[in-house]
Amino acid sequence: MLERWHDPDNVGRAIQLARGAGIGRASLDLIFAIPGQTCQAWDADLRRALALDPDHLSCYCLTFEPGTAITQKRDMGRIVPTSDEVAAEMQEHCLRTLDAAGFARYEVSNFARPGEACRHNLAYWRQDQWLAAGPSASAHVGGHRWKVDPHLDRYLSAQDDLAPVTDHETPDPRRALAERLMTGLRIAEGVAVASIMSAGADVDPAGPERLQRAARDAVARGWLHDDDATWRPTDTGFLFADALALSFMSALDPDDRSPRA
Repeated sequence: MLERWHDPDNVGRAIQLARGAGIGRASLDLIFAIPGQTCQAWDADLRRALALDPDHLSCYCLTFEPGTAITQKRDMGRIVPTSDEVAAEMQEHCLRTLDAAGFARYEVSNFARPGEACRHNLAYWRQDQWLAAGPSASAHVGGHRWKVDPHLDRYLSAQDDLAPVTDHETPDPRRALAERLMTGLRIAEGVAVASIMSAGADVDPAGPERLQRAARDAVARGWLHDDDATWRPTDTGFLFADALALSFMSALDPDDRSPRA
């Protein structure tokens, strides 16, 4: 269905080869809500993955990306997407199963044993800084974002050993705050209210009040924990992660349009 070049048996062999080569930490990626997949089949996938004793699991709900073969099949009516209700049931079963196996969810789709959360991904979700190394790499330093030219010839012919840069974005307080909300509300630790309020006041004097209204609404919906110090998504909030982020990002709009979940 997904037109992947490997098969399930190769996953176990790959893990064995990696460990035999001295790589101690292992992570597996799984996809659920595949057309035709049942909850029983998803449970079997989870059990088989856990039997390989990984340290980290990423469990993604299938999305139909433009231009992909599976999206074309959907548009042609050759496959029927999994319903939102079944996808939600699969995600909730995933949470229960992995929690019982000692994995904590630290991001919408990511689970880890204690101390094994992916530091690389957390850097993005926390809006930390990182450098770009190599063609197509992206950087975030001092509020600047840029991408290294993806064309290898131009990269190799760059003068003065400076990588050619494309898509440079200069610091923008409103965009930076929106990005902090978008990524910070995807992780279990959430975002610090005081820091967001301070940044919101810098963007717009009325920003903090609009953000507080968004938070009260999210708590009432059951999307956020009732916590004055940190806005942290609940399990239900994780199910509606995009809508949760949108509700806060919309609060930064000077027109104060009410978000629709």
